[in-house]
Amino acid sequence: MRLSTRIALWAAAVVPLLVVLAGLLLLPLVGRDLRQQQDARLGDRAAALLPSVRALVAADSKGRPKVEQNQQRKVVDAALDLGVRVTGTDGGVLLSVGPQPDGPDGTGALPTEPGGGPVTVRDHGSSWRVLTRAVGGSGNGNGNGRGGGSGLLQVIAPAGPADRQTAAVRRRVLLVALVSAPVSALLGFALAERATAPLRRLSRRAAGLDPAAAPAGPGSPGSPGSPDGHGAPGIHGFVAERTGTAEVDELSSALVLLLTRYDEQARRTAQALDTARAFSADASHELRTPLMSLRTNLDVLAAHPDLPAADRDEVVAELRQDHARLLDLLTALSTLARGDLVQLDAFQPVDLAELVDAAAEEARRRHPGTVFAVHGPAELRVFGWESGLRIMLANLLGNAAVHGRSDGVPARVTVRLAAEGARARLTVDDGGPGVPPEDREAVFQRFHRRRGSPGSGLGLTLVAQQAALHRGTVALTAPPDGTGCRAEVTLPLPLPDAPTLELPARRDWLTGPGR
Repeated sequence: MRLSTRIALWAAAVVPLLVVLAGLLLLPLVGRDLRQQQDARLGDRAAALLPSVRALVAADSKGRPKVEQNQQRKVVDAALDLGVRVTGTDGGVLLSVGPQPDGPDGTGALPTEPGGGPVTVRDHGSSWRVLTRAVGGSGNGNGNGRGGGSGLLQVIAPAGPADRQTAAVRRRVLLVALVSAPVSALLGFALAERATAPLRRLSRRAAGLDPAAAPAGPGSPGSPGSPDGHGAPGIHGFVAERTGTAEVDELSSALVLLLTRYDEQARRTAQALDTARAFSADASHELRTPLMSLRTNLDVLAAHPDLPAADRDEVVAELRQDHARLLDLLTALSTLARGDLVQLDAFQPVDLAELVDAAAEEARRRHPGTVFAVHGPAELRVFGWESGLRIMLANLLGNAAVHGRSDGVPARVTVRLAAEGARARLTVDDGGPGVPPEDREAVFQRFHRRRGSPGSGLGLTLVAQQAALHRGTVALTAPPDGTGCRAEVTLPLPLPDAPTLELPARRDWLTGPGR
């Protein structure tokens, strides 16, 4: 059932109910107001009749019939359409005119004592409002009671008109309740249709999304940073349009966020698949040569079981070298793929100075003949991926130790770390043959190796990848003395008012162009 239909049905049920409830609250108030009006009329009439009635009672008590008849005519003329009954000091009815219970001569239904205000009496199924006043006799006229031989004045009005007016109000309330049902249903449906129009448009736009369409790229209309300011898009250019209805706008924004996350997850999945394919292709290509060498050496050992010891030792040494090369290559490829897929939640504040000291200690253990000298502050914090920074430092120092030898002399590697403005600057100097200027960019590509190099050709690629992940730079230059090679890495330092770190757009160090 449509939302507008539900709203219309609820309006058709609730509005009449509210009208009836309002009528139930209103009817007692209307009845009370009508009775108050009737009582005020009785009080006014009693006040107008009281002087004539006093004279009538006084004339009766003194035995003056002519005066009594004269006063009776005055009372009858002033009674108008109300009932009036006058009782003398001896309890006899002196005058009874107009409508009243029990007939003109009856007294059974009327009160016999004066009261503070009008009362309701019932007689033969009819209701009457009766106001009773005491009338002083024998010249008393104080009207304070029947003591001292006072009479009674009773002004009577039927309660039927007030009851009929209350019943008329009740009927009108029921009529309004019956009419309000279809009217409120139609109005509710029309208003609901108008209110849900933005929701229907949003539904049509969402239904028109094509998962196969190209997602919106940076700078598209409504994208983050776009000058139109219409909000961030989800996939396929879906933009959260402002409708003026808060609930619809919130739903639209939530839908954009959902689509954006879906797009991001789909991008990550595609990137992971590309990385897996590249890993497989690169591994199969790069492992072919060492695997063939392993196969050849194993065939030699199998075909010549009586091989001299010196030759056997040489073959075994080659097997070990090929095994180490395979292991290094697979480890480097895995690490490169891991860097391509790392997410921002792996980044945290890291003490770079402590990581440099730890990397130097590890490099001394791996390269016993190399001298490592470290110069830097006791603490220098950056916002980074700790595992990635360790990978970068290990490859920088390992590359310097391997390629920093000159004429058989063990390498001497100098590491310096310092904060320069808003960036941390790390330099690694060695005294080796250096890198020609024309090759200083190419060495960061995958599998770029010098002739006779023992490495996998991925060490400096890993350094470049980690520098890019941390929004830094890396470059190869010559040291100040002109001898050897200097690797210089700069990383941004965290600032209190800096925007949230974002990973770089390039995440294709394993899948992108290689050597």
